[in-house]
Formats: sequence, C-alpha cells, structure tokens
Amino acid sequence: MDKFVVSARKYRPQNFSTVVGQAHITTTLKNAIKNNQLAHAFLFCGPRGVGKTTCARILAKTINCENQTKDGEACNVCNSCVSFDAGTSLNIHELDAASNNSVDDIRSLVEQVRFAPQAGKYKVYIVDEVHMLSASAFNAFLKTLEEPPPYAIFILATTEKHKILPTILSRCQIFDFKRITNGDTVEHLQEICDKEGIKADKAALHVIAQKSEGCMRDSLSILDKIVSFTNGAVTYTNTLEHLNILDEDYYFKLLDYLQQQDLSSALLMYDEINRKGFEGDTVLDGFAEFLRNLLVSRDAKVAMLLEVAEDFKQKYLQTAQKIPAAYIISALNILNEAELNYKQSRNKRLHVELTIIKLSYLQQALELVNNDGVVTKKKIIDGVKTIAFRALPVEKLKQSTTEKLTETVVQRKQPATGTAQREATLIIEEPSPIIKKLPVNPPASNLPGATAAIATPKTTLGSLNKIRQQIAQQNKNGNNEAMQVTEDELYVCWGQFIEKLRLKSNFSAVTNFKAAELKVIDNNTIEIITQGEIHKAFIEVERAQLVTHLQQHFNNRVLTYQVLVIEKEDTAVATQVPLTRKQQYLKIIEEYPLIKELKERLKLELD
Repeated sequence: MDKFVVSARKYRPQNFSTVVGQAHITTTLKNAIKNNQLAHAFLFCGPRGVGKTTCARILAKTINCENQTKDGEACNVCNSCVSFDAGTSLNIHELDAASNNSVDDIRSLVEQVRFAPQAGKYKVYIVDEVHMLSASAFNAFLKTLEEPPPYAIFILATTEKHKILPTILSRCQIFDFKRITNGDTVEHLQEICDKEGIKADKAALHVIAQKSEGCMRDSLSILDKIVSFTNGAVTYTNTLEHLNILDEDYYFKLLDYLQQQDLSSALLMYDEINRKGFEGDTVLDGFAEFLRNLLVSRDAKVAMLLEVAEDFKQKYLQTAQKIPAAYIISALNILNEAELNYKQSRNKRLHVELTIIKLSYLQQALELVNNDGVVTKKKIIDGVKTIAFRALPVEKLKQSTTEKLTETVVQRKQPATGTAQREATLIIEEPSPIIKKLPVNPPASNLPGATAAIATPKTTLGSLNKIRQQIAQQNKNGNNEAMQVTEDELYVCWGQFIEKLRLKSNFSAVTNFKAAELKVIDNNTIEIITQGEIHKAFIEVERAQLVTHLQQHFNNRVLTYQVLVIEKEDTAVATQVPLTRKQQYLKIIEEYPLIKELKERLKLELD
C-alpha cells in the first residue's frame, strides 16, 4: 500500500508554468533569468497559501539548472534539478524564521554565506516567515543582505510585510502575491480531480473555492477531506453538508417569505435551519452575503463581482430585478447590526428571530427618496389628514362674533349657580382676543343690531378692568417687592435649604451644601464656589428645588445662580505630623476623661 500524500504536496508546482494565479510574478522572474538580471535579494509577500515558498523554490531550482529552456524554465532532468527534487541539493538552504529568530541563528546563516557553492552557480537562502525575526536579528542581517557575495541570493517570504523593518525592505526586490481567484481555483481543482479519477460537480468545486478564500492550499485540503468523506464522489449536497454551509435555496425561500410578509413561514424556516445545527451567526452572515450578491446583480457594470456557481447566476440576476434597492440596503444595515450584537445577546435564538421580524416588516417602514440627486431614507407613516375648514364671508364672520359676545353678556347676567356659573366663568376669561379683531367703530349698516351688541361688551370690559385694577392694588399693598440679596440673608436662605435636605435624609447632599461658599454677584445672580466636579455635581442635582427656594425666599422670579469650581490643594496631608504617645494620651483623655482616672488608679506610666 502506497503512502498517502496530501494533494497540496503531491501537486505542488515544479515549474513557473504550473503556478496558479500568479502570472505577473512568474513572467517577471522568467524574464529576469533569461536576461541575467537577477537581484541579490527578493521579498515575496502576500496571503497564506498563494505560492510564495513554491515560487522561491522554483526560482532556486531554475537558476541552478544546467539546461534551462528558452522560456526560462528548469529542465527537470539535469543533476541539479534531480538533486533538488530529491531534496539533496547543497545549493539551497531554508530557514524557518518563526522558530529560528534569534541573533545566533542569523549569525550562523551569515557564516555559511562565506562558502562558495561546490556545484552550480548560486547558493539560495530562503527565509520563511521573515517577519518573526527579532529586531536584533534584523540588524545583524542588514549588512550581509545589502552586500552579499555574487553567488548568494536571498529570498525572504512573509505574510505580514508591515512588520518588516524599512531598512530590510529597501534592500529587497518586492513581489506582492495576490489571492487566487475562484475561477482559477475551480479550474485547478478540476484538473486534479481528472488526474485522480474523482467525479466532482462544478458547483461543489465552486463552493470549495469560496470557502478557501483565495488560498490554494486550503482548497486542496478541503478537497481531500470531502473525497475521504464521500468515497470519491464530490457532489454539491455533500459538500454543503461537510463544510457546514447553508444551501442558497434556503436564502431564496427566506427572501420570498420576507417579501410576502409571511412571518410564520420565515420563523419556521429558521427553526428548520436551527435544527440542522447551524448557529445563528452563520445564518446572519450567510443571508447578508446573499443580499450583497443580489445588490451586485442589479447593475450590469458590477455583475462581474458576483462570485457564485454558474447554476445560480441566472437566478440571482432574475431575483435582483424584483427586489427594491431600498429594501436590500436597509436589510443589510439591520443584518450588520445584528451580527455585531450577536455575541453580547444572552438569548441567541431570540436575537435572530427579532432580526427576521424586523426584515419581515421592513417594506412598510422605509422608502428611498431622491432629493435633488441625493438618495435618502424616509420613514413611511400614516398620513395625518388636516381638518377642512370652510371659508366664511367677512360679513358672516362679524355677525357670528357679535352674536357670541351678546351670548357671553347674557350668560354673565344669569345667577351664579352650579354648572351655569362655571360655564360663564370659562367664557368670560378670554374675551379680549375677540374684541380686538372687531373694528373700533363698525358701520351700523354692515352689522344689524350692532349698536346694542357693541354697547354691552363695553360694560363687560369695564368689569374686567375693575377686577384687574383690584388685583393690581392688592399686589401693590402686599409685600411683593423683591428683597435685597445680601450675603447674610443668602446664608440664612442657604441654611433653610440644607435643613430641607436633612429632613429628606439626603445627608450626602447636606455635607456638600455645607462645604460650599456663597458670593453675591448682583441682585439677580449669586455664585456658588465648590471644591471639585463631584462637589459641583451634588449642587447641580438639586438645581430645580434650589432655584425655586431662592426665588421664593427673596421674592425674585429672575434670581438664579452659577457654580464655580476652584480645586484647592490638600496641604493637610503633607503637613500632618504623627502624634507622640503623650499627645495621643492627651487627645484620648480629652474625649474620654475616665481614662485618666483609670490610669491613676492602676498607677500606669506612659512609655
């Protein structure tokens, strides 16, 4: 039985032409080899599993090949290539900087550089995960990297270029590897399946490519697992089951239920998904990606960004034309917020169900409005119908006003008993606005019976004026003048308010109010000086009651106060001196005199 080798190693590219998705780098390297324009240091950076170390090994193999092809490829048959494939070549040295990141490791590498190759033209040093080197190791590597021997070539590989010192970057020729597209991944997986005799659906391979997120090594590992899981038959259904991915048909059905506002069916579908073992955040994330694909499908210009299986593309394009853009954008906003708050929620299922409820009734909540080219969201509310007033002619308006005034006078002459008295009082309270709207001397011809009607309101106005004069006289006779604000009277008022706080058992406020200092600014303004922000906060909490108390005490409705914070240095702690034994004793007997008597009876002495 042959030993199993994973696909990522078995089908690792051996030439530049077999590298997937990095044509911009392989072409550059082949041209540099053909034209003999090789740099002495390279930096390969990019995401994981895209071919950085593979390209470094192919480059090391190709530059030492004895019979290079016209395209700048290795022949794979010469002694150098054969020894390289067997792993016995002495011209290539690989260093894992993740585990050999000290200064001593770099020094031993530099020592090896001094020796020329015994066979071949170049000695190639590949330093993987170079960003893991310590700062001291980087500094020890600088001089050798800048001026290496003519036969030495350094290839540094990293996934985090930003962690490498600028002095290292300036000495290297930098190559940025990009993520491998889903199309290239699917094509490469199909080639491997054909070689291995594996039956694979195109849709299943596309799901694997999406799951790998541009990493070829991950896609090959996933393919190996699914092949083992299904005994050599990679179908769309078992791929979804193995990768724990929801079928997109679920999202299409869920969207239909939400559009029809069929909340019951939507919640039942989520229950079915939940019973299959899918977590709520998986549902939210998958549905958000589904809506993103729908939004992309609405415009032909960006339809190229739609990365789904070919079987679903047409369905996406058809569905996208039926769903309003306003709904998709608002739904994405709700799903994004739900994903952010998912971890903090205690009841995960309820959290997802509430999100589904919001999405179900989203259509009748918002709409997009185009205001001068700016698209904004507008809430849809039930329209409020205004009361339709019928316009009255001026003559009828004057006549109705006169009739109301006459009716008011008649009601005032009635006996003041029961309900009639209350109604008369309510009507008489606001007669002045109606009188002001009437002409001062309206013509008799325009208002029939106007002479009698207007004469009566004069009597009413006279009665009201008398009432107002009496109230004004009472106010003048009473002691309603504002009291002069003095500092002594202010402290008296302040003490009264503190007593009110004490009766409410608000002792923390009492303490802070006692510590405040008061100052009179003018007759309408006082200043309260506090010792800190906390002190000020206790004062501000009682602002409403304090202002009312001050205004009532000084009979001044415009009296107010302002709070000033002056933080005082606490010098008491700095100048405090510990008490001696005798001082402590004197302080104790000052508070407890019986201690002295006890000392004398027992004939005790102080130390």
